[in-house]
Amino acid sequence: MFRETLKLALQAIRINPLRSFLTVLGIVIGVGAVIAMVTIGSGTTAQVTADIAKLGTNLLVLRPGQARRGPGGVREAAPAFDLKDVTAIEQQIDGVRMVAPTAQHNVKAIYGNSNWSTTVIGTDTRYLGTRDWSLASGRAFYEGELRAGQMVCLIGETVRNTLFGRSAPVGEVMRLDKLSCRIIGLLRAKGVSSFGMDQDDLVLIPLRALQRRIAGNQDTTAIYIAVQDGVGTEKVQRDIELLMRERRQISLGEDDDFNVLDMKEITSMLTGITGVLTGLLGAVAAVSLLVGGIGIMNIMLVSVTERTREIGIRLAIGARERQVLMQFLIEAVVLSLFGGLIGIVLGLGFAAVAVRFLQVPFVFDPGIVLVAFLFAAAVGVVFGYFPARRAARLDPIEALRYE
Repeated sequence: MFRETLKLALQAIRINPLRSFLTVLGIVIGVGAVIAMVTIGSGTTAQVTADIAKLGTNLLVLRPGQARRGPGGVREAAPAFDLKDVTAIEQQIDGVRMVAPTAQHNVKAIYGNSNWSTTVIGTDTRYLGTRDWSLASGRAFYEGELRAGQMVCLIGETVRNTLFGRSAPVGEVMRLDKLSCRIIGLLRAKGVSSFGMDQDDLVLIPLRALQRRIAGNQDTTAIYIAVQDGVGTEKVQRDIELLMRERRQISLGEDDDFNVLDMKEITSMLTGITGVLTGLLGAVAAVSLLVGGIGIMNIMLVSVTERTREIGIRLAIGARERQVLMQFLIEAVVLSLFGGLIGIVLGLGFAAVAVRFLQVPFVFDPGIVLVAFLFAAAVGVVFGYFPARRAARLDPIEALRYE
C-alpha cells in the first residue's frame, strides 16, 4: 500500500517538473545558505584560534597601562619596566616557565639598494621560547652577544623577502638606520594573523643593543611570561598584578598603571564573538528555509486545486482519505529532501570557494549537515500536511463536478 502511494507521489512529481523545481528552490537556497554560513563561520573561528596560538600558548604579556594623574591633576606617563622586574617575576612567582623582556623601535632596514620600514625588537633567546617560535635557518643569540649588546640580529620572513628575495640572508650584514647588523638567523614564517598583522615583519636584536644604540634608555616596554603546563594562568596573572602593584608602589584604591594580558582570555573572547556571529548568520539563513516551507505549502495548495478531479476519481473508486493524505505528504517530503540534498552540495561547494578567498580553513561539520537535512524533512512534513489534509477531505461528488 505504501509502495503504491509512493509510486503515485513520484509520478506526480515527474509530470510537473517546472512546478517541482520551483517548489524545491526555496529549500535549496535555505539549506545551502545555512550550510555555507556555518561552515565559513567555523573556519573563521578555527583561524582566529590558530592565530592566537601562534602568539604563544599559556602566555601572559605585561605592558605599561594608562597614564596616571600626578599632583595638580597633571597626567604623568606610566613608567616602563626594567630588568629588575623581570628578575622579580622569575624568582617570586610560582608556575612561571620562562620570562622574556622586550623593547621595540621602528627603524628602516637597508641592504644594498633595498630598504624596508620594520619593527626592531630588543630581547633575548627566551623570547623565542615564550612565543613558541623556531628558526628556519641559522642560530639564536649567544650569551656573550646578549651581555655585550652586540649588533647581531634574527630577521622575519617578510624582511628577508623584501631585502634578500629568496637568497639565504644568514651571514649577510644589513643596516638598521645607520647601525650595521650581522644576520645570524632567519625566523620560521608565521604569516599574517586574522587581525591583519604581519607577524614576520620584524627584526630581533639583543635587548642591550637596542637600549644603548637605538632607544637611548634602559626601558623594558613589555614582558612576556610563559606559564608552566598544568598551571592556571588566572592565578599567575593575579600574583603578577599583586607583585607589580607592590614594586610600582600603587596605593590601595588606586588603579593599576599596567596591564596583564592573558592570551587564553583573548582566545575565548574572540571565539565567542565569532561563534555568536556564526549563530546569527545561520539563524538569518534559516529564515529562508521557513520561506521555502511556505513556498512548498502554496504550491502544494495550487497542486491540490489543479488535481481536484483526479482526487475525486481516486476517492470515488475506493481510495481512502489516509492514502490521499499520504500521497500529497510524501510529495512534499520528497521534494524537501531532494532540495535539502542539493542545498547541502551547493552550500559546501560555496563554502569551499569562500574559505579560499577569505584564507581560512575549511571545517566540515557533519552535525550541521545532518541537522539541515532533517530540518528540510521536517519542513516538508509541517508545510505539506495542510495541503495534504485538504486534499484528503475533499467531497468526491463535489470534486468530480469541479471544472
